[in-house]
Amino acid sequence: MTDLMTRPVTEPETLPEAEILARTLYGEARGEDLAGIEAVASVILNRVAFAKKRGRYWWGNDITSVCLKPGQFSCWNAHDPNRKKLLAINPRDPAYRLCKRIAKRAVTGALPDLTDGATHYHTHAVDPYWARGQVPVAEIGNHVFYKNIG
Repeated sequence: MTDLMTRPVTEPETLPEAEILARTLYGEARGEDLAGIEAVASVILNRVAFAKKRGRYWWGNDITSVCLKPGQFSCWNAHDPNRKKLLAINPRDPAYRLCKRIAKRAVTGALPDLTDGATHYHTHAVDPYWARGQVPVAEIGNHVFYKNIG
């Protein structure tokens, strides 16, 4: 284990992008099966691709900025209880290890997109304003996925 992995992180933006992606997946989808975690990773990659296609976009242009954009992935919000877990992750946690493997595949381009290009998602437990009237492109695990939002 590297020292980076065994001590708390205070500035997540200093982590390598695969590590930020793995922690985001852990915070957002650790209770999901493989397909559910991969789908959340796809949303992040789709946001990056969308931004690159346009030249830039408000949610960020790379994995790090997309994951850490305030208000976009609740696990990174300042008062979200998941944030503390993400900053002091246990590298032996089986869910984190799965997220890390998925993140490595994602950053190398080896992850299939099961979401049909989705850039947004939410759990079945919530009804966000931006999803009202929209037609989902996929439902995977406990998440509903959308594209062409906004």
